[in-house]
Amino acid sequence: MTGVLPLLLLSWAVAVAADVDCATVTGFLSACSTFINYGTPDPLPGSPCCDSMVSLDVIAESGNNRRCICQCLMALINNYNPNATVIATLPGFCGVSLGFVLDPNTDCSLVP
Repeated sequence: MTGVLPLLLLSWAVAVAADVDCATVTGFLSACSTFINYGTPDPLPGSPCCDSMVSLDVIAESGNNRRCICQCLMALINNYNPNATVIATLPGFCGVSLGFVLDPNTDCSLVP
């Protein structure tokens, strides 16, 4: 079953890649909720959390989607503020680069 989950997430990511919204981004991050809320356990590549980050990375291949993902993540960072840094560390833990830096000062309108 664990081998099927990444494939399902990736196929879903490709299907929604044309029209990403904050509900989609939040849905992917729900796999990381324990880490976001408690700071442990660290997500590892291959975990459901990292599989979700890989799916977001696939969606972020287009500039419009990348900016939308940035805006959604920045809104989540503001909502989860004291755990803002935890959300910002997710791509690094999972070995992905979304094409922008998650930082409290990130201006998503400048994301290429």
